[in-house]
Amino acid sequence: MIDFSLFPDRSPAIGYGVNPLDRLSAGRDDARLLSTLTADPASVSFAIVQDKFILESSSGAPQALFGLKDVAGFGAVQEVALLGRDQTRAYFVSLLSDHAAHVPADLALTHPHMPPQLSLVQRPDLALADLRALAVQGLFEPDILGMMAQAKSMMHWHARHRFCSVCGSPSVLASAGWKRECVACQAPHFPRTDPVVIMLAIDGDQCLLGRQARFGTGMYSALAGFLEPGETMEAAVRREIHEEAGIEIGRVRYLASQPWPFPASLMIGCLAEAVTREITIDHTELEDARWFSKQEAKLMLAGAHPDGLLPPGHIAIASHLLRAFVEGHV
Repeated sequence: MIDFSLFPDRSPAIGYGVNPLDRLSAGRDDARLLSTLTADPASVSFAIVQDKFILESSSGAPQALFGLKDVAGFGAVQEVALLGRDQTRAYFVSLLSDHAAHVPADLALTHPHMPPQLSLVQRPDLALADLRALAVQGLFEPDILGMMAQAKSMMHWHARHRFCSVCGSPSVLASAGWKRECVACQAPHFPRTDPVVIMLAIDGDQCLLGRQARFGTGMYSALAGFLEPGETMEAAVRREIHEEAGIEIGRVRYLASQPWPFPASLMIGCLAEAVTREITIDHTELEDARWFSKQEAKLMLAGAHPDGLLPPGHIAIASHLLRAFVEGHV
């Protein structure tokens, strides 16, 4: 288990925040090193098909790491990227062709609006699982979840950036998966991470929470929004809170960050000092927003709010922002 007390910051205690790998960034263009790591029988790979992880669970606890040769037997491998190395072995991620998995025809016809119930064509004994569900269920240790977040974001980018944005020609994987190069104009393309500010506005012993229509029944969360070009983190916090709830913000304090691989964001968690209190809701963004007392927030975190109101799940940074407020770390 990870001893979070060893870390000087809060981020590793948040879902997907632990990743122990040496990413070997200086060796990504070293063909000899890559050949050695690929040929090493100790090297392992995550395997992804249609945005799902392939799992093996015949021995009890689910396993998400396979030998590179084993992955080749699951179906056509389209891309392989190096994630990094720990003290014992190298870690890769392999992206399989969408055709390696299929949806049962009768299910697709009978339930057209249900999420696809995928299965591997060549290995129906293996399971396919969504990373968010795996994290919520606590089926993997934090360090494995961190690597899986890295793997998922990487392969989501590769699957959707097969053509050059400059000239439209096909691009190919380079630098051990950390770059794509255009075959025609040689333009380089790099994986993207989209920064998102997520913030808890605070006024004394009260905090501002909102809910979107897509949230589960009774759930309230911190407000959030994408950072825009040419904008500081603090300015984004002030803009988003004012746009969504009409609250003016003074000081902004960074608390922690969280890789959020849905598909490839970095959640920048902040605490914000409210200087006004009157709420004006932007109903295109929020269904509701209101002030909560510290006691209410404490009851929500304990699952004991009298109205059945709930915070986001523990895997989300919003839950940690709320806990920092309740515990007085503000």
